Amino acid sequence: MERLVIVSNRVPLPRQRGTQAGGLAVALRDVFGKAEGLWFGWSGEVTDQTSGELRFTRAGRMTYAVMDLGREDYERFYNGFSNACLWPLLHYRLGLLDFHREDYHGYMAVNRAMAAALKPLLRPWDRIWVHDYHLIPLGQELRKLGVENPIGFFLHTPFPPADLFESLPAHESLGECFASYDLVGLQTERDRRCFHGFVVRSLGGEVRADGKFEVFGRHSRMGAFGVGIDAAAFAELAAESGSGDETVRLKESLAGRQLAIGVDRLDFSKGLPSRFRAYGQLLERWPEHRSKVTYLQIAPHSRGEIAAYRTLRRELEQIAGRINGKHAEFDWQPLRYLNKALTRPVLAGFYRLSRIGLVTPLRDGMNLVAKEYVAAQPPQDPGVLILSRFAGAAESLTAALLVNPFDADSMADAMHAALVMPFEERHARWQAMMQQLKADGAAWWAHRFLATLDAASRDAHPLSPTGTQ
Repeated sequence: MERLVIVSNRVPLPRQRGTQAGGLAVALRDVFGKAEGLWFGWSGEVTDQTSGELRFTRAGRMTYAVMDLGREDYERFYNGFSNACLWPLLHYRLGLLDFHREDYHGYMAVNRAMAAALKPLLRPWDRIWVHDYHLIPLGQELRKLGVENPIGFFLHTPFPPADLFESLPAHESLGECFASYDLVGLQTERDRRCFHGFVVRSLGGEVRADGKFEVFGRHSRMGAFGVGIDAAAFAELAAESGSGDETVRLKESLAGRQLAIGVDRLDFSKGLPSRFRAYGQLLERWPEHRSKVTYLQIAPHSRGEIAAYRTLRRELEQIAGRINGKHAEFDWQPLRYLNKALTRPVLAGFYRLSRIGLVTPLRDGMNLVAKEYVAAQPPQDPGVLILSRFAGAAESLTAALLVNPFDADSMADAMHAALVMPFEERHARWQAMMQQLKADGAAWWAHRFLATLDAASRDAHPLSPTGTQ
């Protein structure tokens, strides 16, 4: 029987679903409840050594298999190469790239260990879908072990232009890793064009008009597959959560004021300092909004072991303190800044209550918060999405107020425009975006990727799959 095998760095175990879900878990949540599957990856636990020993959990038709990482592997693979090197590079931040050869070797070693642990679990007719930058080499490691199943890879982050990616000393070896997949999926057409340039300019490969490419003697395919959400389900969740205790408490605390909301991991790619400054400019330039609008920023701590993140945290605390110190009244705090994760239902209720959704990353693969904010809006009084033109979501959500996140003045302009926008325009913009969300949902994304993987695999392996036992 055909089975889908998902491989990701972190595995959202069923017992963890009450916590805030990451972008991958949100995108796949509804898709894989409908078919038998295996979800494999790191447990999130750090032990003395990486043993490869697996723990299994069964929920419905999905089996979850996780392994722990040793402390040194965690530092090299996760904190080192993945997040201090690849993450800034993929988000165009060369100044933050911190490459160490030992970290790269640790990254490759963890991918080898994960491939070795996964191989015995595979069946001949499995399709394997590998996710994100932590696991770029996994397909190559599986091929080395004799796995011939269809293997697709999807990158959830942006992919930078070729000349930027070439800044990575290991760019050629990672390019060879990409070539081991039958299909490489990117979020947007811009990302696909950048990957196309990398294959041709940096690796000397050839790319056809239909996305098929040849490099390092292997044939593969590339394509853009923007991640979606189940908009109808999220709208229903938001409507239910609108009367929840947390949403009621938030509404009462606003005392009739409008709410602007931002929900982001505490990360330098999210553009939070510029967003904070833009809100401060809003209050400076349009005094009529003082005491009339509250900005709630939810930013759970992330990767605190990395120096750049600690610096960002201090900067945001200072900016928030200055804004509140200058503009607060005894009964109004202009900026509420929370470093804690909230559950998805609570966030859905908060989105529904908000007049403005602030999604202004400096660079982002897609950003599902933008899509969830739109889906959560009440049709009778929808809010306004302010969206960075450098987020992948901007490719489809063109009815949002698109801004340059490097320009705090223009973001302040957009905030003012959103606060004074008449209902007719707000509703028209929301309706256009909602129609787009329904057309490009999570199920559509997964179906399109997997159908393309099947076609690419048939091209690469015209005979019946031999797979692994």
